[in-house]
Amino acid sequence: MLGFAQLFASRLVKALAILIAIVVMNFFLVHAAPGDPAMVMAGEAGAADEKFVAQLREQFGLNRPLYEQLATYVGKIAQGDLGFSYRQQRPVWSILAERLPATLILTLTAFALALAAGVALGTLAAITVGTWADSAITVVALLAYATPIYWIGLMMSLLFSIQLGWLPAFGYETIGAGYTGLAHAADVAQHLVLPVVTLALFYMAGYARLTRASMLEVRGQDFVKTAKAKGLTPTRVVTRHILRNAILPVITVAGIQAGQLVGGSILIETVFAWPGIGRLAFEAVLQRDYQVLLGIFLVTSVMVILFNILTDILYGLVDPRIQAAR
Repeated sequence: MLGFAQLFASRLVKALAILIAIVVMNFFLVHAAPGDPAMVMAGEAGAADEKFVAQLREQFGLNRPLYEQLATYVGKIAQGDLGFSYRQQRPVWSILAERLPATLILTLTAFALALAAGVALGTLAAITVGTWADSAITVVALLAYATPIYWIGLMMSLLFSIQLGWLPAFGYETIGAGYTGLAHAADVAQHLVLPVVTLALFYMAGYARLTRASMLEVRGQDFVKTAKAKGLTPTRVVTRHILRNAILPVITVAGIQAGQLVGGSILIETVFAWPGIGRLAFEAVLQRDYQVLLGIFLVTSVMVILFNILTDILYGLVDPRIQAAR
């Protein structure tokens, strides 16, 4: 237990150092991008003269040296303040609090579906290697991995929404329906089907191929032959010996991708008009809303770091030898 606590503490210290570096790097990268937020706001206000632009820069501190802006930004981050949106005239925290739940529902559901289906299909392909089932799973996985995700989303919308009329084509909920309780949950779940399946297909393909390859490598090792020689059932050999040792590479990849999914669903959220932070990031780029962009980068960076820490913990649960070696 003490070793686990020390491991967790060391991971937190490293995570904090990484997060500080990410905050500074993101600040410089965003400000190095072309475009001027003051010019964008002035243009939309219909008064893009130099005096008005100068007033906007003064109002939002954009005329100060970059190092002063960085010091102010880092100081606010340390106090838990992500800043104020130039465009929406609202605190960044409140904007993210509105959008983040929709993204978490979408990405975590898609991740769970992709991982469960990918491991199941990869296991089936490994135990039926060389048969038609193995070939079919391999072909489907290759097609899902190679096909652009936005094209899959558009085709699924055309088929299941426009042609068949089974599912809603876009949005988070039915506008103006006024559902509450279970009816609202069912409405959101119905809107969730197409984006979740579209997003999950790509990652499921990778997990299926990785699980298959890892299980084929493990099943020829001596401890598996020993388990078979003891008279264990094929199901027990696969689940307790082959899969448990073959799952570690899948956990590694899944841990990396889980955090990336939170901020990497821009295409899906755009295709299906899903009101998450991926779509918010796209809008913030077009509007040169630096504070919102930096807030999104910070939140997604924290998610990636947290999922990597959880992956380390999961390693120790799946294979205690790893925790002992640390």
